[in-house]
Amino acid sequence: KNIEREIKLIEQRNEQIFRLIEEALSVSVGPLDKMFRAAGVNPDSVIETIRRGYSGYGGHDLTFLDGDGETAFNFYDKNAEKASRILKSLDELNLYRIAIEKYPFYHPVQTSNRFTSGFGPRWGRMHNGTDFAAPHGTPIRATADGVVVYVGWQSAYGRLIKIKHDFGIETRYAHLSKFRVKKGQRVSRGQHIGDMGNTGRSTGTHLHYEIRIGGKAINPMKYIKAAKNVF
Repeated sequence: KNIEREIKLIEQRNEQIFRLIEEALSVSVGPLDKMFRAAGVNPDSVIETIRRGYSGYGGHDLTFLDGDGETAFNFYDKNAEKASRILKSLDELNLYRIAIEKYPFYHPVQTSNRFTSGFGPRWGRMHNGTDFAAPHGTPIRATADGVVVYVGWQSAYGRLIKIKHDFGIETRYAHLSKFRVKKGQRVSRGQHIGDMGNTGRSTGTHLHYEIRIGGKAINPMKYIKAAKNVF
């Protein structure tokens, strides 16, 4: 009876541990899923793409049980199904973390700044990005992992950096005073790539920031706002 009581206590403790882990994972994954959807991105498609292509993920089903109810480790555990579900959730959470680095959710100006102009028609012409003002020389950050494909002067943009990301995404950072990266360089989300300036067609020190998907400009604030309560 003592052994039975001990086993029951262990089962109850395991049950509580599994429940707490599942709740914690749900709290972690939920906001990330919501963030992608708020940005107009299908998270299921993104996660599956990363699962197939990212090193270390071969699309294997993480489970303890096979079709006959035998465990992969040749023992039966009444909590095996829950453990398998937790492993799948952990795998999903890790894939979300990888995806976050590849999408431009990060704000390009991490210090105090002022939103000065939004995306859309302005003075009879299309404004393809969002403007943020801050002191001259303020660090400008890459908003996602990627490769620098352009560093130079481009007419109205002035000193401009273009970064190519996965999923057909490109970000642009204009009116810079100084470059901190070179063409062909791989950069990480949050990396210092340049300094805020007033070059090109500009009426004051600010960053003109663009996100383009498949060559088409979209509103950067869609991503920035989606991530506001997550990071």
